[in-house]
Amino acid sequence: MQPSENALAQARALVQMNTVSARSNLELIHYVRDELRALGVASRLTYNADRSKANLFATLGEGKPAGVIVSGHTDTVPWDGQAWSVEPLSATVKDGRLWGRGAADMKGFIGVALAQAQRFLESDAPFAVHFAFSYDEEVGCFGVRELIADMREAGIAPLACIIGEPTGMVPAIAHKGVRRWRCCVRGKEAHSSLTPQSVNAIEMAARVIGALRDMAERFEREEPRYPGFDVPFSTVSVGQFHGGIADNVVPRDAEFRYEFRDLPTAAAAAMQREVEAAAAALQPAMQRVAPEAGFRFEPICDVPSFLAEADAPLTRMAQRLSGEARTTLVAFGTEAGLFKAAGIPTVVCGPGEIAQAHQPDEYVTLEQLARSERFLQGLAQSRAIG
Repeated sequence: MQPSENALAQARALVQMNTVSARSNLELIHYVRDELRALGVASRLTYNADRSKANLFATLGEGKPAGVIVSGHTDTVPWDGQAWSVEPLSATVKDGRLWGRGAADMKGFIGVALAQAQRFLESDAPFAVHFAFSYDEEVGCFGVRELIADMREAGIAPLACIIGEPTGMVPAIAHKGVRRWRCCVRGKEAHSSLTPQSVNAIEMAARVIGALRDMAERFEREEPRYPGFDVPFSTVSVGQFHGGIADNVVPRDAEFRYEFRDLPTAAAAAMQREVEAAAAALQPAMQRVAPEAGFRFEPICDVPSFLAEADAPLTRMAQRLSGEARTTLVAFGTEAGLFKAAGIPTVVCGPGEIAQAHQPDEYVTLEQLARSERFLQGLAQSRAIG
């Protein structure tokens, strides 16, 4: 199977644009806007605070009673320090694959979707198709929140949402949540020969990190399993730690970052409350030495878990369009939980494999792009959701 020339050309064009999350995505957004404008389709753009990034929302089939969202994020992770054999922005096509950063995650899907715009406009389906392309998914699903809010304010109530993250074209109906936190610890510095006059921020941080490790072990030991996930229980991990200025100075400040990957059935808010309680138990002794000592917690990202029904009409539709009798669960986070929380039935189904995403020499096979194109062409021919 091969994608159409237009679908491959659109996917290549998007991969060639540098939309690493730390940069602007406006080159890509404006490209999509202009491609749609040439077809007579208007786009709604919602921007971040400094207007350096934008989401795009467009309706193909204006006037139909409701629509199905075709969704993707436009940002990518960086490739600094990775050993690539092709240029990351070259969009090289060889060996039956499209190579480049974002080829699998997830510009290949967006390019294929954009190539179907004329087909969606001409479709006899009783619903419209909405394109919803977001910014800053990779760093916390920040942009899509603005997109969903704007959609609500505009009175747009879609029937369903299909997110084209790389699932090998197998419909995914669940993923874990991703909750990341920064903990800043304030102690009191002193010469290291006078430790009773100090509060060691690193040592206090270490005690909370120990509590996090205890939680991780408890989840592994006791949490009810959710079959289908690679790791069928919630996890906790500390990813960064900073503190101290010299060996002979008791450190005043320390900072660490950690994350929860919570099952759809887990009580995510209770996890963070447990961490804060462990910190609060340490503060009285710290403040007897230094009243200003203590802990401060800051959320970094809050990506909710996602869980859909295996027999939901949208799931059955995705199975029919993809030619897959099975469904899957995925380990990575997506925007699906946010769309579902907005009352929109959602499924995740897109070309490529997550094992290729974020890696050097990222690629998506042309066969997967072709399957995705066939999926979207089937969507244009559908008579109902289900």
